[in-house]
Amino acid sequence: MNPENWVEEEKKRAAKEAVKHVKDGFIVGLGSGTTTAYAIEELGKKAKQEELHILGIPTSYQAFMLAVEHAISITTLEEHPAIDLTIDGADQIDKELNLIKGMGGALAREKIVAFASKSLIIIADENKRVEALGQNNHPVPTEVLPFAASLVMHKLKEMGGRPQIREGKGKVGPVITDNNNIIIDADFGPILKPAELEHSLKCISGVVETGLFIRMADIVYIGTRSGIEKLVGHPNRIC
Repeated sequence: MNPENWVEEEKKRAAKEAVKHVKDGFIVGLGSGTTTAYAIEELGKKAKQEELHILGIPTSYQAFMLAVEHAISITTLEEHPAIDLTIDGADQIDKELNLIKGMGGALAREKIVAFASKSLIIIADENKRVEALGQNNHPVPTEVLPFAASLVMHKLKEMGGRPQIREGKGKVGPVITDNNNIIIDADFGPILKPAELEHSLKCISGVVETGLFIRMADIVYIGTRSGIEKLVGHPNRIC
């Protein structure tokens, strides 16, 4: 099996483990991205096989379409502001279970849904584990009001970041989020104090949300070649 196939198998293992937490009557937050797509597929199978009555709150149009494809009924935060469980992926995970998310462009909605959840379960393959967030030149995505783009770019440079407006693929111009905002990716190098960086970024006027998820994960399932590794966090969703 080539390395790419191994990674996909690791994602599937993690997704299957996460879905085991879903019970009848649950309101489930549905994260976005390639890894979470496996979880949505598994959730649809579980609901059908066990005749579960569950409702999903998708964090992106992609997650919405996948939920519809796998016959998961959809609801909204307006109807259910308290969510039982959210399953989502991550781009990087440090040893304290802090995360970088948002390379799929849905970071603001993902963080809102995670914040509203009683439990946040993260699924990932072993390549997502790092000693410090930001390693390997991995940027921190930041959702920004278009009007504030130049201001935010300037402030990020002052903070030592190397910011870049994310450009679309297959179209000319920047990526536009589901909230009609833009994304600025900023490389800060290894982030030794992610909570402080999160606070500083949120203090910039025009920043809607950041891809730093600090102390939000309850459980992380890491898929490996030999099985599943379960990591338990100590979340604090009160700012």
